[in-house]
This record gives sequence, structure tokens and C-alpha cells, in this order.
Amino acid sequence: MDIQAYMATLGRNARAASRLLARAGTGVKNRALIATADALDARRPALLAANEQDIDSGRRNGLDAALLERLEVNAARIDGMIEGLHQVAALADPVGEVTDLRYRPSGIQVGRMRVPIGVVGIIYESRPNVTIDAASLCLKSGNATILRGGSEAIHSNQAIARCIRQGLDVAGLPDTAVQVIETTDRAAVGELITMPEYVDVIVPRGGKGLIERISRDARVPVIKHLDGNCHVYIDDHADLDKAFAIAINAKTHRYGVCNAMETLLVAESVAAKILPGLAAAYEEKGVELRGCERTRAIVGCVAASDEDWAMEYLAPILAVKIVDGLDQAIDHINAFSSGHTEAIVSESYSHTRRFVAEIDSSSVMVNASTRFADGFEYGLGAEIGISTDKIHARGPVGLEGLTSQKWVVYGNGEVRQ
Repeated sequence: MDIQAYMATLGRNARAASRLLARAGTGVKNRALIATADALDARRPALLAANEQDIDSGRRNGLDAALLERLEVNAARIDGMIEGLHQVAALADPVGEVTDLRYRPSGIQVGRMRVPIGVVGIIYESRPNVTIDAASLCLKSGNATILRGGSEAIHSNQAIARCIRQGLDVAGLPDTAVQVIETTDRAAVGELITMPEYVDVIVPRGGKGLIERISRDARVPVIKHLDGNCHVYIDDHADLDKAFAIAINAKTHRYGVCNAMETLLVAESVAAKILPGLAAAYEEKGVELRGCERTRAIVGCVAASDEDWAMEYLAPILAVKIVDGLDQAIDHINAFSSGHTEAIVSESYSHTRRFVAEIDSSSVMVNASTRFADGFEYGLGAEIGISTDKIHARGPVGLEGLTSQKWVVYGNGEVRQ
């Protein structure tokens, strides 16, 4: 296969489709989403069979348990994809919304209209459900998309792509509105990220190595996050029952996800009260603790190294540090965080206000698990990724994050004096 020619064809098709999508009505886009959900439901056996091919191949190729878990498609995850499509269909369509419309002294009215970005390229690893999340959000926001999933999920992604094409056909939209790259050749990624004439933005989802490479080599703007080193801080004024539940959920609900807690910070005044029980619960769940000197004086665990404070483990490993109080917790988080998600457990209004104001991350939580940092949980229906950048989009990127704005001016014959 001539990869350069193949990718150029995908790019031209996506650009043409983007112009049709930009003028598609909300009802048409929603029809495509619901029809895709119906196709997923009807094709469950085919989806599961395709995924089993990928799982078998992954086992033969030595994928670890965390990656295999991310790769798996089961009945519950198909249900989740279907629910996500219905939620996106139910969301307000941002395209065409005019805001801040106001009169100027000249008599003209000036406002801003929300418009699609155009063509979105998405590169991701392992998780086949991203194919649906990305396609649904791009479609609802009026963008054409080119999807490049990981080679380990090629059969699952192609099976899902067939459902998407069926949904587009039912709605009378071009099947080139959502294109899933059919080759596993890595050269396709290199072409996708260097086609500014066809692609307007790239969204990489995957490991740090992938995202660093995309950010370094792309000639197209990138919406990204490098890693998810998330923290939970148990404050002096914490309700310890709440703290226990949050600390367990944030780490053990799922290990291989970017919003899992990787470092637990505990105020010294409550450490002896809560750490022994937490350590026992983590041990029961198979979580390895790596602690500072003060932590190890309370619970027996491996000594944490300086590198541990900056690690995204994506595994049953947790760094634990006892801090003097709020000031030291804030300093530690701002020094080592990847800017993804941080949480404080505290009943003190002043402490929670300071934490929210002074922590520089895309999501900051009060008395809630970091696992809520997710587009579905935020009411976005789904997310295309979680951005730790500060420009254009930050945090879970949903419909609004996939649009831009242009100025619109309404007049009645006014001319500039």
C-alpha cells in the first residue's frame, strides 16, 4: 500500500465531508448517532467476536493485564457506548450558537458564533470505545474525523467502524465523515500529523511516548495531555469516613486510566488515624504502597524514591506522603502534578477554597474521587480526551472543545465614518 497516497485520499475525503457536515442540521446528526447505537446493539456478536481476535493476539504478543483490560469489549462496555451515543444525541448542538451579541455606537451588532473546527485527526491506543466517543462528538459538533486506533485493536475498531458507517448511511450523511484508518502501518500516523491542508487539529490519546512523539513531530495543532499523575490530599479537617472511601475508589476503581490517583497526601495530624486502615484495604486489593519516611513509620511499605512522586503508574502501585498541612500539600502537588486532576478531602471551607484557587490543574475536586474527571461524568455525553493544555480547551474535551468561534456582525446599511 502507498501510505502517502492512501492518507491523502482520506484527507481529501474528510475535507469534502466536513463542508457537508458543517451545514447538517441537528436532527440529521442525531439520526446518525441513534442509528449507530442501534447498529452496535444489533451487531453485538460480531463486535465481541472481533474483540476476541484482538484479545487473543494481545495475549500472544505479551500485552500486560492493564493493557488487556483496556482493550476488552464486553456487554457492559457495548452498553456504555450505546448510552454515550444517546447522551451525545440529547445534548444541545453548539454549532451556530451566537453569544455576546451587543450593539456598538455605530449601530452594528457584534457577536460570536460557534462553528466546527473542520477535520479532526484522533490517534489512540488500546481502548476501542474511543472510536465511538470520538466519532460521536466529532459528528455532533459538525466535524469530519480520521481515526487511527492502535494496531492491537484493529479488528474491534473496524467492527465498530462498520456500525458508524451504517448510522451515517441511515441519516444520509457521507460515510467519509468518519474514517477509521484500515492499515496498522505506523507511517500512517506520520502522514496524518503532517497534513495541515486536510487536518485542522490532532488529538492523541495514549501513553506518554505516543503523545510526546505527536507533539514533537506534528505540523497540525495538537490538543493533548502527557500523563495523569493525580493526587488526593486528606486534610486536617477531613471527614475520615469520606476520606477512606475516596482514597480507595480513586486508586482501585480502575488502575489503567489517566484519572486514577497515583499519589496520596495525608496531613500529619490525621495520618495515624487513617493510614493503617487504608494500608490494610490496599493490601487486600493487591496495591503496593511506596511511602515517605513518616509514612513508613506508621505502616510498613516500600520506600518511595524521588521519581515516585512524578510517576503515572497505571498499575496497582501508590505513592504515599505525609505532609505538615495544606501549604505543603499545595506545594507538593504544584511541583509534581501533570496538571490533570487533584482532590482535597476536607470539611474546612477556607481550606477547600484555597485548594481550588491555588491548585493549577485542569480539574480540581472537593470531597470527591478523581475518577469523576471524565466527560461522561461531567455531563458531556462522552469526551474526546482530557486536555492539560491551557489554550483553547482544558480538562475533558466535549462538544464545545471541538468547536471554534468566529465574529459575526449584523448591520442595517451602516458605513464606517
